[in-house]
Parts: sequence; structure tokens; C-alpha cells
Amino acid sequence: MPKLSDDFLNQLFDSCDIEQVISSYTELRRRGKHLVGLCPFHNERTPSFVVYPETHSFYCFGCGAAGTAIQFVQRAENLDFMEAVKTLCDRFNLSMPNDVGDDTVAVKRKRMLELNKEAARFFHSYLLSPEGKAGLDYLVSRGYSKATINHFGMGYAPDDWRKLLDHLRSKGYYYEEVYEADLAKRSEKNGKVSFYDSFRNRVMVPIIDVRGRVIAFGGRVLDDSKPKYVNTSDTLVYKKSNGVFGLNFAKNSPEKSLILVEGYMDAISLHQAGFTNAIACLGTALTSEMAHLISRYCDEVIISYDADDAGQKATERAISIFSSIGMKMKVVRLSGGKDPDEILKKYGPERFRAIIEGAANDLEFELIKKRSEFDPSTDDGKVKYLSAACEILASTHDSIAVDVYASKLAAELGVDKATIIRRVGAIRSAKQKSSTRQKQAKEMTEAVGNIRQKYNSPMTTRALKAQERIVVILQKNPDFYEDVSGLDESLFSDARLKSIFRVLIQRIEEGSSTDENFLSAELERDLFEYLIRLIRRDGSLPTSREELAECVQALNDAPKPGVNAGELSDEKFRELFKKS
Repeated sequence: MPKLSDDFLNQLFDSCDIEQVISSYTELRRRGKHLVGLCPFHNERTPSFVVYPETHSFYCFGCGAAGTAIQFVQRAENLDFMEAVKTLCDRFNLSMPNDVGDDTVAVKRKRMLELNKEAARFFHSYLLSPEGKAGLDYLVSRGYSKATINHFGMGYAPDDWRKLLDHLRSKGYYYEEVYEADLAKRSEKNGKVSFYDSFRNRVMVPIIDVRGRVIAFGGRVLDDSKPKYVNTSDTLVYKKSNGVFGLNFAKNSPEKSLILVEGYMDAISLHQAGFTNAIACLGTALTSEMAHLISRYCDEVIISYDADDAGQKATERAISIFSSIGMKMKVVRLSGGKDPDEILKKYGPERFRAIIEGAANDLEFELIKKRSEFDPSTDDGKVKYLSAACEILASTHDSIAVDVYASKLAAELGVDKATIIRRVGAIRSAKQKSSTRQKQAKEMTEAVGNIRQKYNSPMTTRALKAQERIVVILQKNPDFYEDVSGLDESLFSDARLKSIFRVLIQRIEEGSSTDENFLSAELERDLFEYLIRLIRRDGSLPTSREELAECVQALNDAPKPGVNAGELSDEKFRELFKKS
């Protein structure tokens, strides 16, 4: 990791408004001098994500994500450290220091992005050349205009084994670089390595991120042969688990909602028809990472998956994921065609717009779907449907929605509304109690497992806590340096704590600050997050030279392997667990 001076980091943190940075990803609310919100890095209903403006830092008490604005941007945008720093500098009009060069990973990422851009140019140019007529004819036959083809940079991969490779090689790229970008495959026969193009005889769609960079490609065959679609695998610049097609355009749509469809060809068709807020998942089912990304750019998502069984299962999964992050949503019930593209071709955009306007919200979709499973005209069917409907309503914490749908159910089934609401409340209460018991059982199991692991290993609980306290005390009190100057770092049995201790000692000996913000530039992200967890957990405890001396003594005593917890009786183990 390139070295950044403390002066530059001071300037960066003073200029960088961490509240402004994080607020563009998740809603924050003030709680005293701090800010709280739902963590953008894991699913949660109750806010556990805290921003500390006074220290320019954040910490999630749920998943442990922590750091400064730099680490936040690293996580949110899938960037390395220096790229995140550059992103913040660009946003807050700061200049990078002249003496900081690109590190190896940053150079490789930059070069791969340039390579992808050149490949996109090649595919597009080839499509518009006489040799690309087959690809262009196919796209025109699908109803795509030349304006749409140009807008999305669509192209064609020649029916050739090396056409792209030879072109990229002529531009100064190496075969290994093309292979690492997944634009080439590798073959080895008789000890000889050869490369060939990954995409052949396919119409090509470049995948562009929200920053306008070509990060991957999708290729479709010109007929119905299999596989119909081939997409770029994970690379240094692309992760299919958080790839969303069309978001670079859709985020600028005047609409406050985004239409989520299954494939990028559907998304392109919708854009051409005027639905410029259409997006699609890439190469995989919707993930929580995609959902969080989508939620940053809209108030509501409209799910319009295919009408077949696979599409309906994907819809249910999407509802579950979006619900877990509190996202408003509606669900389209397609009629007259299996997917949006077919409906547009048969009936035109007005029909699809009417379908969108008539979309049900997620609760209504689930109730309609569940109603089709029973016959409410019979007493048995009515009871079963009502029971299932109450289960569905119990899954939401929106009291207004419960009231509205309880009224509808009461009128439809001839049941007292108050009875329905009481039943919903009882189900919700039972689920909450069950969830609490499961959580407590899981925490106890994990805690016991951790204790057994510690006592089955050479690292005793006392020794581990001594190591943790040494780094926390030293970070907080660098003037205690003399008390640990003779401590042999090899006594640290935890590799993470040893690395943190080494950096702390180095900075103190250099006369540099041990403030956590400066350490963020010295430690790898996982190590820095680990240190922040320790500081948030124990940093408020009083510290003293006496405690530090006790911790140092604990390590110098060279602790022997602990007792084998597996050989202890249940009673003895419970006593041991309580003491820990």
C-alpha cells in the first residue's frame, strides 16, 4: 500500500464530510452527536450502523464493518485503498500528493478497464462493418434501432478464434491480461499454452457501471443454440454478485422508481420504448448486494420478472431480499406475453405502462398468489386462506397496510376485522419470541464454541485478552511506549494483533500519531476493522501503566496450552465459561 502522509490524510478527513458520503448510500438519522442508520453492507431491520462525525469514522455493531470514509468507499464501490482515496479527492476537489504512485493492484485494475473499453470499441466497430452483418441483422430483426444500438454500445464478436486477441495484442495488451479480463480462454496441450477468444459469433452488450466504466460483457447467440447467454465471470473489476445492468442510464431517469427485469435484452427493449428506468440483474439471481445498490438510486422498485415458474420463484426471492432492507416495491403480473420484450412487440409500450400502473405491492402480490391456492367459497378454504393471509400480514411492520388489508379481507370473507388484526398480532408476537430464543441459542452456541476453541488451543483466554488490551492501550496512550519497548512481538500468538502491534510501534518510533484515522492508511482493511472493533468494545475502559504491565507480564510468562475443554465435565466447563 503506497504511503500517504499524515498531513495529507488530515487535509482529506477535514475536507471530506463523512455524513455526506455515507448519506448517499443509506439514510442517516441523528441520535445525540452521532448518526445512525441501516447498514448498507448487510441485511437488517433495526439500525446498528453508527457514524461518528467527530472522529470521521463509522462502525456497524451488526456485521463489524468499520473505518473512515476511505474504507466505506472501498466497500461500497468495490475499490482498493488508493482508488477510494482518489474517488474522495475527486468528490471534494482535492489533489493527490505528487509523490504517491499507483500500486500494483490499482495499475492492473486501470489497465483492465482500458482493455475492456478497447474491446467494446472493437465489438461495436465490427458490428457496423460488412463482416458484422449477421450480428446487425439479428439486432434489427429483434426490433432494436440503430440509435439504441449506439446508445448501449452493442456489438458483435466475430465467428473466429483469435480476432479480438489479435486486435488487443496490436494495441499493446498481453495475452495474460486478456485472459484475466475473461475475454480469452486458456488451453494447454503438450506443455504448450495457447489462448483463444471467449466470445465468438455472438451479439455483445458491454456492462457499464454507474461511473461509466466498461467492466464486463454479455454475449447472446444469434439462434436458439445453448448456452443462449455467456457473461463475463468475476474479474478484478467485476463481481457478478453486485452487477446491475443499465443503472448507469436508469439512475438519471426522472422516474423515482426503477423497473427490475430478468435480462439485459429486456432492459434495452424497455429503454427503447421510453422506460428509461429499466435495469436488469447480471448472470445471477438478485443478491442483497444488488438490492442495496438499487436502493441507493430509487424510492421504489417495480419487479417485472418473466411469467414462467422460474420467474415467479425469482420474484418471491426478490420480494424477500428487498423486504429485508425495507425497500418499497411493486410486483408486475405480466399478461399477454412471457416477458416485457414480448409484450412490447405484441401490444406496444402503452400496454406495458398500463401493466406497470396496475402493479400490486409486495403484500398484495403475496395475498393474490396465496388466494389462488384455496377456495374461499367453502368454509375450509376460507379458514385456510384467512390463516395464510394473517401469516403474510404479520410479516410487515406497516400498521397502515395491515389495517387496509384487514378491512379488505373482512369484507371479502365476512369476518370481523378486529379478529383478523388480533390474529396478526398474535402471530407476530409468537414469531418475535421464537426469533429471540433462536438468536439467544445461536449466541450461546457460538460463545461456548469460542470458549472451547480457546481452551483447546495454546492461546488461553487470559493471553488473548492481554494481547488485545496491549494494542488498545498503546493506541490510546502512545506515551506508554517505554513500557512495551522490550516486548518481543513473537509472543503475540494472534497474527492480527501482532501486525497491529508492529505498526503501532513503528509509528511511535517515527514520532507519528496513533490516531485511528492515520492507522487506516497503514493497516489492511480487515486488520483495521478488527482494531476498530476492539476500540469500540474496550476503548472506553480506563487504562493505566499498571494494567499494561500486567498484560506484558502475561505474555512474558509464556502461557502453556490451556486445559482440554473436551475432557471437562459439564459442571466444570460451565464454571470455566462463567469465569471467561
